[in-house]
Amino acid sequence: MKLQRLRIEQLRQFRQPLTLTDLNPGLNLIHGPNESGKSTLVRAIRAAFFERHRSSSVDDLRPWGDSSAAPSVELEFFAQDQPWHLKKRFLQQKRCDLSVGGESYSGEEAEDKLADLLGFQFASRGASQDKHWGIPGLLWVEQGSGQNVHDAVAYAGDHLKSALNSLLGEVASTGGDDVIQQVQSQRAELLTGTGKPRGDYARLRDEQQSLETELAALDERISQYQSLVDRLGELRQRHQQNEQERPWEIARKNLQEAEQRFREIEQWQQAQQREQQALVDCQQNLSLLRQQQQQAEVASQKLESRAGHLKACREAEEALKNREARVAETQATAKQAYESARSQVRAAKEQEHRARLDTELRQVRQQLDTLEQTLARARDYLAELKNARKQQQASLIDVAGLENLRGIHRRLEQERIRSRAIATRLHYQLDDGRSLSVDGQAVEGEGDRLLLAESTLMLPGLGQLTITPGGDDLSRVQRELERLQEDYDSQLKALNVSALEQAEQRAAEQLQCQQTIQRLEAQLGSIAPRGVETLEAQQQELAGRLSQLQNEHQTLPPAKADTLPLAGAEAALDAAEQQLREADAQLQEHSKQQFAAAQNLATAQAEWQQLKSELDDPERQATLKSLQQSVMETGEREARLKQSVSQRQSQIDEARPELIRQDIERFRASAEQLEKGHQKEALELTGLQSKLESQGAEGLEEQRDELAARLEHVRRRYQELHRRAEALDLLLGLLQDKRQALTRRLQAPLQKHLNHYLGVLFPKASLEVDDHLVPGQLTRTGQQGQERGALQELSFGAREQMGLISRFAYADLLQEAGRPTLIILDDTLVHSDKQRLEQMKRILFDAACRHQILLFTCHPENWRDLGVAPVDLETLKTGNP
Repeated sequence: MKLQRLRIEQLRQFRQPLTLTDLNPGLNLIHGPNESGKSTLVRAIRAAFFERHRSSSVDDLRPWGDSSAAPSVELEFFAQDQPWHLKKRFLQQKRCDLSVGGESYSGEEAEDKLADLLGFQFASRGASQDKHWGIPGLLWVEQGSGQNVHDAVAYAGDHLKSALNSLLGEVASTGGDDVIQQVQSQRAELLTGTGKPRGDYARLRDEQQSLETELAALDERISQYQSLVDRLGELRQRHQQNEQERPWEIARKNLQEAEQRFREIEQWQQAQQREQQALVDCQQNLSLLRQQQQQAEVASQKLESRAGHLKACREAEEALKNREARVAETQATAKQAYESARSQVRAAKEQEHRARLDTELRQVRQQLDTLEQTLARARDYLAELKNARKQQQASLIDVAGLENLRGIHRRLEQERIRSRAIATRLHYQLDDGRSLSVDGQAVEGEGDRLLLAESTLMLPGLGQLTITPGGDDLSRVQRELERLQEDYDSQLKALNVSALEQAEQRAAEQLQCQQTIQRLEAQLGSIAPRGVETLEAQQQELAGRLSQLQNEHQTLPPAKADTLPLAGAEAALDAAEQQLREADAQLQEHSKQQFAAAQNLATAQAEWQQLKSELDDPERQATLKSLQQSVMETGEREARLKQSVSQRQSQIDEARPELIRQDIERFRASAEQLEKGHQKEALELTGLQSKLESQGAEGLEEQRDELAARLEHVRRRYQELHRRAEALDLLLGLLQDKRQALTRRLQAPLQKHLNHYLGVLFPKASLEVDDHLVPGQLTRTGQQGQERGALQELSFGAREQMGLISRFAYADLLQEAGRPTLIILDDTLVHSDKQRLEQMKRILFDAACRHQILLFTCHPENWRDLGVAPVDLETLKTGNP
């Protein structure tokens, strides 16, 4: 994040507009005396980001005595590779407008976008506090708070997690709950749940603010003239002092010393390069000498190897001579066994042929018997099949007609059931000996009649009754019954049966005949698939084959009793043949080995003699001794060069050439800026003297003294309650925030950046980071050796220095995570001695290479050699309308 322009108006002492422009992307030095407005600029930046534009808790922004003022802040900065323009107005005509690139936002939407960018949150009610400030609260250091890094890290914890996408480690603890409750109870007497004052604390705050407003109005009227006078005196004194001290010449002298020091380091580096090249040449030469030594040792080992090889060749030749007779005898024995095995195979083949004929005779006889039995069964199945087909013809019935008959019968039964359901039921119960006539039929006793059509009931001695069933359905059912009955009788006649049961019986008989025919056909097909005639032809063929085999068997010679089986004889022949081949191969191989052994013996004898003569040469012995001496001398030279190179490197590292290069750049820029500033002050003196001639002042000191006494009394009482409220609020926050901490995953990268800056202040020192990412134990080299202790045990100035180093490390860490960084330092390092301040300038200049830094100070003389042009607030105020 790079702040480019800041403009404020009607904000505290800046009733008229003040614009701060042309800010550097790195270091910016802004100076002015006490109450010149440095802290007001810092407060304006904080209000622009941290305070809601609709908040009514920002009365401190209002100029004293001006209740109608509308404090406004305008910022232009560059972040996320695009320009941002923020305009914010408080108390009157409240408004917030933000433009990012080509898009515009307003109101809370714009404020929330800023919070997401920088990593902070807004207060739910009231003014923003340091616990809401997140990442900016860590990097924007107020006066006197540079040493307090612990709270800033705690308030930025959640935003650090969000920015770096790490995990939070929950530390569950209940031991301090009672303490937390007590602190909450005492805090509630002074503060509301949202942190706003209540009771006497709130009343004293309001009274103090009112008195401060009145006093500020008087002070402004009194000091307007005095400030110009003081400014003139200060400028005159500073101009005269600069004329005497001429600090730009001191800076140029420092520049010359730094350049001389850098040239000296360059000479060390050149000397180191020469020594390193000499070391490389020495190492290469030593490697070649050792290779020559190894080659000489290899020659001696080769002589011993050749002597052993010569002995082995002699022993091998002697062993081959002793083995020659055994190999020849083995070959003759194998040849005799082979001829015997061939005779056995011929006899076994004749015996095998006889056995094969006997087996085939038995098989043919068995096949003939089986075929005759199969032929008899096939003839029986064929006769049964003819009878079954005759029976099937006698019980033949039309299957489709039978199925039609079944359907008509089902529909006829259904209509009969329907007719009984809708017919008129006539129930009668007559005395014994009495009868009636229904449609000409006499009925007696007790019973029921279903009347489907008009019926006549004769009553003896009384007359007759005609009963006509009603309804169209009954007539339709009666007609349907008659039609179905006609169809049923017609289908029975077509099938030549008298009833459905007879047709079903004939169908069952037909099905049984079909199954019998299928079974017989399957059985006949299984034993005679090609027909009975084929079986008869096969019978005749087998009978002829049997006669032929019997004739061939009678012509064979008689069998021998000691004949081996063919398989055994052939196996014995194969084994004998394999033995014969092996014996022949052994004999041939033995001859080859004898010839080769003789050749190897002659060659080994010649090689051994030649190598022995070479090794016994006196000139070679002298060369080896000289080579050993060269190896020793070259090794000693290599050790000396290594030690020299290492010492030279340590000398260069301790000189820190990169910092010397930065010093050169810083001193050169400082000299130019100091001389230009001196010339600019001369012009300002002339203009200020002219302006003072037209102004005057009134005496209001008595009124101011009375008001100041009242304010001091109220302020002391308010500060007592304020300190107690802040202490309780801080203690409660610490107790609660201890339950959560960032994990150690951030420790390694943070440790890297801490060590980068720490090495400038304390060379070879280390600073540990605890589980809360807060710097803890410091280890450094002191007068008594290694020292180790907590940062809290250091002096105030040292703690402030370590706090700034820690903040620079956090800024580097956030920049690596892709989050915007802006560092604001308000009157910092005022407790540092000259030597420490010089070291911190190096650190500050190094951090400014990566981050934009706004450094506000009332001691510009301490920062002359930073290499940047300082911005004088008094000049800005007098130059603004």
